[in-house]
Amino acid sequence: MIAFDCHAHVYERLEPVPGARYVPDAPAPLETWLQMQTDHGLRGGVIVQVSFLGTDNSQLLQALSRLAPSRFAGIACIGLDATEAEVRDLAEAGVRGVRWNLVSGAALPDVADPQVRRFLSLLQAHDMHVEVQLESPRWEAYLPSLAPSPVPVVIDHMGLPASADPRSEPWLNALEACTDRDPFFVKLSAPYRGVPDARAHLDRLTWLLPEDRFVWGSDWPHTRFEDVASYPGDLGELADRLDDRDAARVLYGLSTPG
Repeated sequence: MIAFDCHAHVYERLEPVPGARYVPDAPAPLETWLQMQTDHGLRGGVIVQVSFLGTDNSQLLQALSRLAPSRFAGIACIGLDATEAEVRDLAEAGVRGVRWNLVSGAALPDVADPQVRRFLSLLQAHDMHVEVQLESPRWEAYLPSLAPSPVPVVIDHMGLPASADPRSEPWLNALEACTDRDPFFVKLSAPYRGVPDARAHLDRLTWLLPEDRFVWGSDWPHTRFEDVASYPGDLGELADRLDDRDAARVLYGLSTPG
């Protein structure tokens, strides 16, 4: 059973930061997302800060202020120099994690660096986690360094797989070689951003990690892939294979009625 949409972007206004890699043509209203959840039998979800808004989380927080915290949560983007007060305020507003968008050659935070250790300690103190978007070939070297993380590490978009054969997938090989997989969760979202057919990758993933380490996300409104993606995507197939409720509770504090 898939109960939650744990990866969607909601923004009422297009206010890109300078140098944004991509700016969509239209807003992604909260009410539209909520209606799609209702149409597909979902109980709630997670709003992820969209990259073109940078670290201005104001629209994310506005949306969360209208939603029930037992069914909805947020993932923000903030700098490694964030203060304790900033992290506390985000947590109190319903933010349950921070996104590191590390694609396209972005620098990889070093868990051994004092500033990064301080940052992760702040997240830990406020029951938050880190969500990482990174291409599979770069995950291969980076994933082992995150195993000592004091907070959960959510691997975004299924690790952005690069190989049609999961046995040759760099990040899956790194995960299998990792002796401590306890911090890792995987977000099953946006298959169109990786290989065309990731079902065999999921087979290998569910052999490497227990069921309570997976959540599903629609990636709505499918920025840059609006013409090839649809809201339900592979929801029906995954709903027959996985139950996301334990992972959604651990990561986001979400629960279903009854």
